[in-house]
Amino acid sequence: MTMPDDDILAPRRPPSEGGSRASSARTGARGPIIDQEGHEIRPETLEQGFREFRFEFGQGSPFGNLTREQRIARLEAIAKLLDVAFILPGTNIRYGIDGLIGLIPVVGDIITTAISLWLVREARALGAPWYITARMLGNVAVDGVVGMVPLAGDAFDVMFRANMRNVRLLRRWLDKQPRI
Repeated sequence: MTMPDDDILAPRRPPSEGGSRASSARTGARGPIIDQEGHEIRPETLEQGFREFRFEFGQGSPFGNLTREQRIARLEAIAKLLDVAFILPGTNIRYGIDGLIGLIPVVGDIITTAISLWLVREARALGAPWYITARMLGNVAVDGVVGMVPLAGDAFDVMFRANMRNVRLLRRWLDKQPRI
């Protein structure tokens, strides 16, 4: 027995459900609303809460109001997370999530390269000149291409630390700039 498409979208009600139940179904009332502690919540309270709750889109970037120093600190924190966040137990070797995500063949290296490229984009937005940006892109390219090699590339990712190199390049350039 097949069901027509209309019944799938809006099931038919038996004729016995007329009158008062049909009107209460339209308003959405199905009984008391109970919270996690078992207390009844009045519908007026919910309506007031929904009117006060707003989620506004298009009010600008959540990072748009950061100062220059805050943006640089964010870049340094991301670079440390990617390259030197953890220590291999029993050794002095530091690695980050770049080395871990890079263990996923191809996709992991694409993801970490994309994050590294975002760091270069942020450096450019901070005013880094073309020659600094070019060196940063070279570091990302070397890290991305060599990182594609299974196992050896992951070891190279751990030792090369392209993101830390890029942040160091940016920091050196920024330190030479006059303070405004």
